[in-house]
This record gives sequence, C-alpha cells and structure tokens, in this order.
Amino acid sequence: MKKFLSKAKSSFSNDQPQFPSYQGKQQQKILKQDDTPSTIQPPSPLDVLRYRYHHGTNLGSIFVLEQWLSGSMFVEGSRGGSELDAVNASLSRDGLDATRSKWEAHWANAVSDSDFDWLVNAAHCTSIRLPIGYFTLGPSYCGGTPFAGQPSQVYVNAWQAVKTFVSRCRGHGIGVLLDFHALPGGANGEAHSGTSSGKVELWGDQANLDLARRCLVFMAQEVRGGLNGVVGIQLCNEAVYGAQGMYQWYDSVIGAIAQIDASIPVYISDAWDLAPALSYVDGKNNVNNAGNSNPVIVDTHKYYTFSDADKAQSPQQIIARIRNELNELNGKEGSVIDHGAGQLIVGEYSCVLDGQTWARVSSGDKDGLVQQFGRVQSQRWQQKAGGSYFWTYKMDWMDGGEWGFAEQTKKANILPPQSLLLSTDDVRSRVNTGQAQRGQRKDAAVNNHNNYWNQTAPGGTFEHWRFGAGWDVGFSDALAFFSMRANGGLQGSGGDRIGCLDLWVRKRMAESGQGGGFVWEWEQGFRQGVGDLYAVVGV
Repeated sequence: MKKFLSKAKSSFSNDQPQFPSYQGKQQQKILKQDDTPSTIQPPSPLDVLRYRYHHGTNLGSIFVLEQWLSGSMFVEGSRGGSELDAVNASLSRDGLDATRSKWEAHWANAVSDSDFDWLVNAAHCTSIRLPIGYFTLGPSYCGGTPFAGQPSQVYVNAWQAVKTFVSRCRGHGIGVLLDFHALPGGANGEAHSGTSSGKVELWGDQANLDLARRCLVFMAQEVRGGLNGVVGIQLCNEAVYGAQGMYQWYDSVIGAIAQIDASIPVYISDAWDLAPALSYVDGKNNVNNAGNSNPVIVDTHKYYTFSDADKAQSPQQIIARIRNELNELNGKEGSVIDHGAGQLIVGEYSCVLDGQTWARVSSGDKDGLVQQFGRVQSQRWQQKAGGSYFWTYKMDWMDGGEWGFAEQTKKANILPPQSLLLSTDDVRSRVNTGQAQRGQRKDAAVNNHNNYWNQTAPGGTFEHWRFGAGWDVGFSDALAFFSMRANGGLQGSGGDRIGCLDLWVRKRMAESGQGGGFVWEWEQGFRQGVGDLYAVVGV
C-alpha cells in the first residue's frame, strides 16, 4: 500500500500541477507521531524580511575594499588591491587618526538618505548583501592575523558602523544579509578575502577556522541581542572549489548558532559546486529538526565572463544557457516531507560579458543584448531561487556600467518581481478580492483533493482534514506577505511573495503541531493555499 500511495501521489502531481511533485520518492520517516498544539502566529515583519523573495544588491566595496571598485581608498604606495594593502599604505602615509577618520567616513557615507529612497521606490530593493570581514568586528578579532597591531585599531568603531547601517536599512524596510566575505586566512585566494597574499589558508587551519567560528558566533549573538533587520548570516563567501573540511566546519558553526538562536537563516557558499551543496542543505533542512536547527540556504554565484568557455561563446549563446540554470534544484525542492527543504539564492550576478564575447556581435547590438541578458537572468532567478543580489551597488565610478546595480536598474535591464510594482491601492484592492474568494477557493481545493483520493485509493485510510488545515495557513500566510507593506508592517509599496517557500513550509509545519504519517496532506494543502492566493491576486 505504501508503494502504491507513493506512486499515486507522484501521478497526482503530474496530472494536477497545482500540487507539489513527490518525484516518486518515499517520504522521510516522521519521528513525531502525535499532534501537538499549534503555535502558529501571523507572519511578523521580520518573517517577511527573511522569507520573501529577495530582490537585492550587494553593497559593494565599503567594509571590504577592492581597489577596482574603490580606488580612492588606495593611496600612493599601496602594494596591492586588498583591504590590508589600503589600510597599511594609509597608515604609513597619514597615520592612525587620519586613516581611521577616512575609513569611518567611507562607511558612514556609503549610502545617503536619497540613496535609500531610490533603493526603495525606484529599484524596489528588498535586501542588501553586506560584505564584511573578520577585521570589521574590531581589534579583539584581529590577534594573530595580518591585521593585528596598528591596522586593527582602524576598526575600533567598524562594527558599530555595521549596526548603524543595518538599522538604517530596517528603517526603510530593507533587510540585510551579513556576508562574511573576508575570513581569517582566506576562504579563497582573491583580494576580496582581505589580503593580497593569494593564499587559501582558512581550510585545514584549525586556528583560522576557530577564529572564523568565533566571529560568526558573535554575529549571531548580536542578532539575537536585538540587531533587527538581519535576514541571515552567511558563513563564508566563495569558498575555494574542493575546500577541505568545509561541510564539517559548516556543521560546527551551524550547531553553535542554533544554540544561540535557531531561527536565524544561515547561508553557505557552494564552493562553486552546487549539487552537493543542495544535497547538504536538504539534509540539514529535514522535517524532523525544524525548530531546533537553523534554516540553511545555499549561496551560489553566476558569472559568465571569466572562464575560457564563456569567452568562446557569443552573447546569444550565453543568454540561451540561462533558461537551464539552477536545474540542480530539480528533485530537491517542492516537498519538504519527502526530502527536506532545498533552497538557494544567487548571491552574486551581473550583466558583464567578456570583450571576446562582445567581439562576436556588432557594437550596435550590444545595448539590446545586455538588456536581454539581464532580463533573462531576472526571470530565471525569480523562477527558481529564493532571491538574487546583483554585484554591485557602490563604487567610485557610479553608475557602474554592466557591474552596476544602479545603472542596470535605471536602464530596466534587470527587473524586480512584478508584484513589487503594484501601488498600495492596487494591493489593497487585490487583498479584498482574495478575502472575498477565500471560501470558494478552499471548497474547490478540498473537494478536488478528496475526490482524487477517493477515486485513486477507494477505501484507503486518509486524514483529509489536514489538507484543509494546511490550506488555511498557506492562504493566510501568502496574504500576509502580500499585504504587509500595504498594512504598514514594512515600508514601501508593492506586494511581497514568499521566496524561500520550502523553508517557510518547514517552519510552519513544525509550528502547526502536525504529526504522524499524513503530514504530507497538510503540506499539500499549505502549498495549494499559497498558490490559490497568488492566482486570485494575480501574482
């Protein structure tokens, strides 16, 4: 009977696409056999900040300097293009007080009030990925590193600058992803790891791994202690391919963060190898540990300008590839009860293609092809990912060309989700429509579900009431996300969709108190409720 039900569920999802696909797999063994009281509360503004679709941008070369973006911070005599090179050269020429003042002004003035107005009202930016380094946390985190001694004293107020920035973002309804970009020793050999040593000395070095873990524990404690507006903590940026012991270190850090606050979403680098990273998060995000372990999301980066294979292709060939990106998610999303929550974001992407690629078309075609390239990426990331962050927003040479979030937004080469373009009045009107049609939609969904199973497995044992209970929560949650701005819970106009849906399902399933072998009916109902709300409000 169990095999039959598994096949039937798979067949049902194929014939009825509004329900999740079970991929023909047997569901996870549910350890919780009895129902417990529900603890579900309406989604909070922080819930929406964290779990909505993130249409975002990286901040840029502010707390982790890169010379190609912020050359003005590199005085004559800088020996390389990293943060350490810039600070050492400035200390040598100008001394500690002047250097600290210069750095603090760079942090404080990176984003003006008018910039925030543009981000909210024109760019429809929902969150900012904020690259920081271990040195950003201050001198106590620099001992035994290249920043020890005088360089560390430049950063005595750096963490406070980060907190101020997060607070300002929150005041404009924008969330912040704390991106641990520069780790001790370097998670990769690039200058954006803080030094220009070219070495990768994080992985396999216990002292560096321990210091990095201590930094992340501190960040989690700060978030738990009231740093409101943080959508997540990224453990590592662009880990080198094949990083030794990476997943074991992830386990250690996630376990430590869970002891502080298991509700904080944790983001991990895929180390340029997406499939195993998704398998890892599927396991971490299983249904049985929801509520006791942090939700984990993969950060993958998508560039099409660096490899020889990219350079050998025309713009049209690269554009054609985008429609198949992120297919590694297939079979790892859409059913938490079967295999856990597979969730990713595209943490960096751009509209940049190499000169060799552009040489394959006439110069007059470039603008149109850049727009095609940006828009097909926007569309694909919104289809498959929980969010995307353009690289990047701030640099000396605004508006940044094909590297610039500002320029590409102003040219409409990258596009926000359509729901973010709705006026507040339009959102309210659609919410009223959704509420008016709620009963009719639920009756149709429940009848469809019950009739299908009565025909497919006559006489079988089911608990169809769970489907209706799940539908109610799904519809209500999707409505709450969509109406949060219009109801004043967050700043800005437009309506949000649930972006990290698998993780939200996992969270709500745990809070629902559902147990036993028919929790799959609750999940199906929840997803159907979400889908019905979107159908009614037209997003």
